[in-house]
This record gives sequence, C-alpha cells and structure tokens, in this order.
Amino acid sequence: MDARVSDLYTIIKSEAASKGALIDILEKIQGRYRYLPPEALLLASAWLDIPLSRIYSVATFYNAFSLVPKGKHCISVCMGTACHVRGSPRILDRLKTQLGIEAGETTRNCLFTLETVNCLGACALGPIIVADGEYAGQMTLQRTDRLLKHLKRTDASHG
Repeated sequence: MDARVSDLYTIIKSEAASKGALIDILEKIQGRYRYLPPEALLLASAWLDIPLSRIYSVATFYNAFSLVPKGKHCISVCMGTACHVRGSPRILDRLKTQLGIEAGETTRNCLFTLETVNCLGACALGPIIVADGEYAGQMTLQRTDRLLKHLKRTDASHG
C-alpha cells in the first residue's frame, strides 16, 4: 500500500466512529491534501459503506470541498454589490495579471488558487479579499500588491 493510501486509511479510521463521520472525514482529507483525491472518496465509500454517488453528492454540494487540487494559498475576492461598486473588479484583474491565472484556477506551481465569491458578509470593509482564511478589507491595488508580495515572501521563507 502506498503512503498516501495508508494516510487516507488513517484519516478515515480515526474519524469513522463520529456521528457526522463523512463530513469530518472529507474535511480532514481536504485539509491535508487541499482537495479530495478520487482514491479518498473510494476508500471512504468502502469503509463507511456509503454509495460512492452519495459521497460525490456531498463533496460537490459544499463549496468548502474541491475535487481538483488547490494552491497552497487560496485567495478569494468578494464580488458582491458593495465590493463591486468599491472596486473589486480592479482588484480581481490585478490578481489575475500578477498570478497569470483566471478566477477558479490554480497556478502551475500549485502555490495560488484565485476564486471569486458572491458575498463575504463584511460589506462595510469592501472591497475585501480573504487570503488563507484572513480577511483583508478596504483593498486598493497597492494593498493587493503588498498582500501578494507578503504571501510570496512567507512561502519563500518557509521553504
């Protein structure tokens, strides 16, 4: 058994006894791999005796789960009305240019995933970005550039 399959079995076995086992398992796997590998869904189906179609249904219903690899750094740009009128399209365009990807894509080196969201619930802070779970409000093009440089520097310093 290869190391990844062994790791997936360990995650599944450790969470299988809980009441919400499927969601807990998918969250742990997503946290570890930044997406849900196909073999993880197959193993969960077999271990929990849940049809694979139901597991795919859950995995595709929740936006927190992804069936494709995500970057080490996830950047979400709010495109809700308040953020939009305050300049989020310009912020998004800057990020697309700087990263060389479109919204919904991941850089080739798997360092960055760029996403858009409809609302982050912090309209007074718009335009707003969430980078690696941290909210950054009242973004400008200059603040966006600094945030991206900070993420790149942080990544470089951690090897």
